[in-house]
Amino acid sequence: MLKKWFVLSVFLISNFVTFSQVQTEIAPPYNIKTVSFVQNNQNIVPIFRLGDSFQLQFDDLFGNEANYYYSIVHCNYDWKQSDLAQAEYISGFDNQRIQDYTNSFNTLQLYSHYRLSFPNKFTNFLVTGNYMLNILNEDREIVFSRKFILYQEMVQVPMQVKRARNVKDIDFKHNLDFAIKSKDLTFQSPLTNVKVMLMQNGQFNTAITNIKPMYTIGNDLIYKYDKETQFWAGNEYLFFENKDVRAATNNVGKIETSGSVYNTYLYPNYARAKNPYTYFPDANGNFIIKNINAEQNEVEADYTWVFFSLSAPSYYGKDAIYITGMFNNNALTDENKMDYNREKGVYEKAIMMKQGFNNFQYTIADKSGKIDGENAIDGNFYQTENNYFAIVYYRENNQRYDKVIGKGIATSTDITN
Repeated sequence: MLKKWFVLSVFLISNFVTFSQVQTEIAPPYNIKTVSFVQNNQNIVPIFRLGDSFQLQFDDLFGNEANYYYSIVHCNYDWKQSDLAQAEYISGFDNQRIQDYTNSFNTLQLYSHYRLSFPNKFTNFLVTGNYMLNILNEDREIVFSRKFILYQEMVQVPMQVKRARNVKDIDFKHNLDFAIKSKDLTFQSPLTNVKVMLMQNGQFNTAITNIKPMYTIGNDLIYKYDKETQFWAGNEYLFFENKDVRAATNNVGKIETSGSVYNTYLYPNYARAKNPYTYFPDANGNFIIKNINAEQNEVEADYTWVFFSLSAPSYYGKDAIYITGMFNNNALTDENKMDYNREKGVYEKAIMMKQGFNNFQYTIADKSGKIDGENAIDGNFYQTENNYFAIVYYRENNQRYDKVIGKGIATSTDITN
């Protein structure tokens, strides 16, 4: 009897630990590149309306048509696994092999391109919420994982970007004013049951959470904070274009062919924090895969070593500097971490990237992964154009998971005082 009680206790404890753990994204290994959520043939921030079609695409540089599988975890607002059984959030089942893949064609770097579409014949989503998508190998080990969000439009979220209200930050920060409105939904205990996540340019790692309504007007929830909803404005993303890997084009200094792939050397960048703001259009961190001599860019675009160099002498000896963008999911990993060249007095890094148009930025972060937006390499300017998202969660009394009931979008091109 005592033995049975011990086994039952271990089972309950292990399940409690599993459900209480925060689900975190696992960065892919070196051979997995260009992981992206795609909708309507465009790379997109992974926030989708429930029932809409979308894909996860990625390349395996080993090019050996390896078998990959997927699993899906439903999460609450805090990215801890929800109490729902899989049958409650998925119609069908996961743990299926990804069957849609194609080998590259006419490329120096061989790779296999994979597409995982949702919904598919095995898997259809039943409820909104935060989701973690795990990609597994044949041994059912997680190779990498990605977050995405499914929502329904049950509320309206009017949102506006304003300059900071305090004089100290007025030139350097963006402040978000927004409201949550619904004619059909009556909120139960909105101060505790309604939650919001704010995102700048779709980045999960700098999201602002746990913001309560400042006040209510009838059934409308109003958020007009001075500090709690502020982001460092940053600067416009840098970019380069190598749609033709054999010719130096926008921000590419030279092209070389040594070894088995092309080498793309970018012009050196210089820290812009002390320079005046200069506007030039960017894609807010996004990228486009493109080979001007190809018909099927997904499998005919080649990979090149892209060589970055940054002159930022005042940052030497401080926190690490990373090259980030949607092309690498803004991951703060060693693969994206710059090295300091003492002889040249610059930071350098070479990253294997798929050809096309790429936005990128230089990000400072400490050893724990905390990003230092205040001391950004390229400074903070209120004129910077950013996209902002407000994701609204709601859990009714006695409900077992956090529903996503709406999404607000605003751009700082419409900024006001």
